[in-house]
Amino acid sequence: MWVFFSSSSSSSSSSSSSSSSSSSSSSLPFSNFTGSMNDHGICQCAISLPDTVFPAERVERLEYTAHILSRRFEAELSKVKEYIQSIEIYEKKLVNLTVRITNMEKNSISYTEIDFELIKIEVKEMQKLIIKLRENFSGNSVIVDQLEVEIRNMTLLVEKLETLDKNNVLHIRKEIWALKNKLKECEESKSEQSVARPPPPAPGSCSHGGVVNVSKPSVVQLNWGGFSYKYGAWGRDFSPENPEKTLYWVAPLNTDARKLEYYRLYNTLDDLLLYTHAKQYRITYGQGGGIAVYKRNMYVNWFNTGNIAKVNLTDNTVAVTRNLPSAVYNNRFSYANVAWQDIDLAADEQGLWVIYATEASTGNIVVSKLNDTSLEVQNTWVTKQYRSSVSNAFMVCGVLYATRTLNTKTEEIFYYYDTNTGRQGNLAIPMPKMQETIQSINYHPFDQKLYVYNDGYLLEYGLTFLQET
Repeated sequence: MWVFFSSSSSSSSSSSSSSSSSSSSSSLPFSNFTGSMNDHGICQCAISLPDTVFPAERVERLEYTAHILSRRFEAELSKVKEYIQSIEIYEKKLVNLTVRITNMEKNSISYTEIDFELIKIEVKEMQKLIIKLRENFSGNSVIVDQLEVEIRNMTLLVEKLETLDKNNVLHIRKEIWALKNKLKECEESKSEQSVARPPPPAPGSCSHGGVVNVSKPSVVQLNWGGFSYKYGAWGRDFSPENPEKTLYWVAPLNTDARKLEYYRLYNTLDDLLLYTHAKQYRITYGQGGGIAVYKRNMYVNWFNTGNIAKVNLTDNTVAVTRNLPSAVYNNRFSYANVAWQDIDLAADEQGLWVIYATEASTGNIVVSKLNDTSLEVQNTWVTKQYRSSVSNAFMVCGVLYATRTLNTKTEEIFYYYDTNTGRQGNLAIPMPKMQETIQSINYHPFDQKLYVYNDGYLLEYGLTFLQET
């Protein structure tokens, strides 16, 4: 720090001599000073104070810097508060998004996860079967070894395809079906002494003695609505004029397990497997899973009534509605464990049927043959089987087959009523299932399969008939 002094020449001289004389006796408090005289004879000196002197200028600069820093800190603190508010907002959005994703996982379809999970189940079933074959096979074990290798390769392929797009699912499903056919052939020929089975009846033919066995279920797909849509029905349209023509339909009920509002149609099984090329339609009057599709028309119970509606699948219009005489509805005598299915429509080789109960029948099953054009009742049969003790039912060649629940993994076809002869009786045909509750069963006469809706899963069962000699 520099300090300036000024004085007259005489003062300067005396000051100078005084300073000189004093310097010999003691140290001066100032050092490194110089002086000069201006035109007016005034002496000017500039003195540099030592560091021990209080640094006022530095303090001023420090105060100024502190002020600037304080303002910057306040500005940054304000930004931090804004960031905190933004974080809270985004945190809420994240929570909402998490909830939405959870709901999506519950209510809609993550195709890859769901479909591959079903494929894994099928592969595991084949692995169990190959173990049994190895234990019991009496022929050439090379065939079994080859099948075991193919199944092991299929397991690896499933794991690999899980990381790829869903279009590969169709390819792997076709390979699984091919393997299943090989396993079936291998199982049928496992004993050299096995007796050759008679050929099955021709598609659409009733030249047999009735159902005597049911295959294990084949998991086709989870319904397009997702896990939450546990109730509903599905199947394949049967048109006697064009029996080979395919039209698959899937109709999950709303999550209230009562109202049928949306259904989808697929021209091929491949489209159904891949959820592609579907035609979705909406109706506002369907109730329950007692749905049947026959000759390109869907037959449903009209909501909150004892009426039946015929829906043209070409344009989704109601062609006919008619009351089912004396039929009870709205859970008066619905199936066991399945609500809103007092009126159950069915189709077989002989045409359109309805399975229901009346007050006059005291809750026992009533079967009526319907005119599929006008919905008029053509004939009626009253059985001795109480309807609410039955878990579901279907028709084959004019014969009613009723099921009941044995446990969480098995149903049983335990009762039949033949409308052709009036005979009825008990059966004991086990029917394995994937999930606990079977909501609906539809029979297709041409491929002779049952299409079962099992807690949201679409299952297929092959039927074996007693051959007439």
